[in-house]
Amino acid sequence: MQPSAVTNTTNLTASPSQFYSWRNYRCAYEVHQPTNTTPEGIPLLLIHPIGVGLSRQFWQRFCREWYNSGQRNSIYNPDLLGCGESDMPHLAYTPSDWAEQLQYFLQTVVQKPVIVVVQGALLPVAIALVQKQSNLIAKLVLSGPPTWALITNKSPEWRQKFAWNLLDSPFGNAFYRYARTRKFLHSFSTRQLFASDNAVDAEWLNTLLAGAEDPASRHAVFSFLAGFWRQDYTNSIASIEQPTLVVVGETASSISQKGKKETPDERLTHYLACLPQGRGIKINGRNVLPYESTTEFIAAIATFIKENSEPKSQNSA
Repeated sequence: MQPSAVTNTTNLTASPSQFYSWRNYRCAYEVHQPTNTTPEGIPLLLIHPIGVGLSRQFWQRFCREWYNSGQRNSIYNPDLLGCGESDMPHLAYTPSDWAEQLQYFLQTVVQKPVIVVVQGALLPVAIALVQKQSNLIAKLVLSGPPTWALITNKSPEWRQKFAWNLLDSPFGNAFYRYARTRKFLHSFSTRQLFASDNAVDAEWLNTLLAGAEDPASRHAVFSFLAGFWRQDYTNSIASIEQPTLVVVGETASSISQKGKKETPDERLTHYLACLPQGRGIKINGRNVLPYESTTEFIAAIATFIKENSEPKSQNSA
C-alpha cells in the first residue's frame, strides 16, 4: 500500500505521465506547473541520478517544495531510458545515449531554452547535452557533482567492458535481486548518500523499491556501475559558457577511493577554477541534496535561476 500512497502525494503539481518516442523507444516524462497561476521564467529540465530504483521520482520532493516556496518556473521531469516508466532495453548505456535522448526531448517536446538541474554523477550527461544542443541550455545547476578526481580521470575501456560483462551475467542478476531489497537500500543510503540516518525515510525507500521492481531496470544501473561515464571531462567542463552553479553538501563524500580525501571546499575550488562562468555554494547535507536538504537546496539555487543573465558566448558570436 505504501508505494502507491507515495505516488498519490507526489503528483500534486504534475501532469499525468506523458510519453514520446525516441529511437522507437517509449520514453516517459511529466510537466510540473505552479497551481492557480501562470508559469514564469525559464523552465527547468531535471536530470535524475542512476541507481537501484532511481528515476524521475527522485525529484518529486523538490518539485513540491519548489512551488511551496513561491517559485513559478515550469519543470520538465523526464525518465531516462532504462528507468522509471521509460522503456528498459538491454543495452550498455553511455552518457551520450542519454544526452541524445534529452536533446530530442528538448527539440520536440520542450522547444525552448531550459535551465538544466543535474544530480550527482549524471553530470557527464549534462556536459554531453550542452555540447549537442548549447542553444537550448540557458544555465546549469550541478547538485553534488562527483569528486574532481573522478570526473577528470578516464577509466580504462577494458575495465569498463569487464565490469559490464560481469554484471550482465547470472552473477549480476543475483546481485540485483539482493540490491533491491529494503535492507540493502537502507544500508547503502545511510552509508553513502545521506548525512543523517533519520533522513532515509519510508518515502525514499518505498520509491526505490517500486522503481526496482522490474528487473530490466538493472541494465541502466549496471551501465553506471561499469563506469561507461568515467572519462576525463576537464576540457568539456572548461568549454561550458553558460552560467553554472555548483552546489555541494557540507559532508559530501565519494564512493570511489580516488575521491575519498577531497574535502567539499576542495571540490568546489576545482570546479570553479575550471568553469568559465561558475559559482559555488555549500549547504547542509551530503550527496542527495534535492531530497535530503530540499528547502535549503531550493533557497540556494532560486536566486541564481531568477537572474536574467545571458551566456557570454552570445556577446562574442
